[in-house]
Amino acid sequence: MSTNSKNFSNSFSLTDEIADVVRERILKGEYEIGEKIKENQIASELKVSRTPIREAFKLLENEGLIDYIPNRGCFAKGFTKQDVDDIYAVREALEELAVRWAVERITPEEITALEEQVDLMEFYSRKKDRKKVLELNATFHDVIYAAARSRFLAQVLRSYKEYIEKTRKSIFYEQSYLESILREHRAIFEAISERDAEKAVEAIAKHLEASQDRAEAVWNLK
Repeated sequence: MSTNSKNFSNSFSLTDEIADVVRERILKGEYEIGEKIKENQIASELKVSRTPIREAFKLLENEGLIDYIPNRGCFAKGFTKQDVDDIYAVREALEELAVRWAVERITPEEITALEEQVDLMEFYSRKKDRKKVLELNATFHDVIYAAARSRFLAQVLRSYKEYIEKTRKSIFYEQSYLESILREHRAIFEAISERDAEKAVEAIAKHLEASQDRAEAVWNLK
């Protein structure tokens, strides 16, 4: 487990910042599944009181990343194979619908925006900048969601986005995956730019299948 200290900003919620630190460690596997996350250790390491730590633990419990057991404490939960299977089953259904509607409704400006994201993704993949590629990946999918022009789908995706981001983060810590991820996104972009709905659905399905395989490999769920 990492013991690097972190200087917290005054402009951001202390509880959220502590949750970010612990969340990242869980997603990166620095806490093993079932490992106790000790309040006093985090308080000492991050130089904060226990109150915001407890609030951060509540946030992470609501996200399904930790288990709170009365009189015993909080334990890292991570993902099970069933969790990942469920996340990707729902994600595939939502994203295939989003991409199908996006093909019908996307504007030329949004197609240009998608192309820019893919080009930047290629640039930062070559630089091995995983954090930047992760940001561009999220923006790429957000453009598709917006292009679907459905406030109902947008609402569902917003409620589900935390789970999508969790699996993305776990995958993007693996630098070896960057080229494959870039190739998959370019295929999605090309299908949408050609306004070929079936090709776009096929491309997003292949991307999500590969993405699930990568998530399971990262989490050692095979």
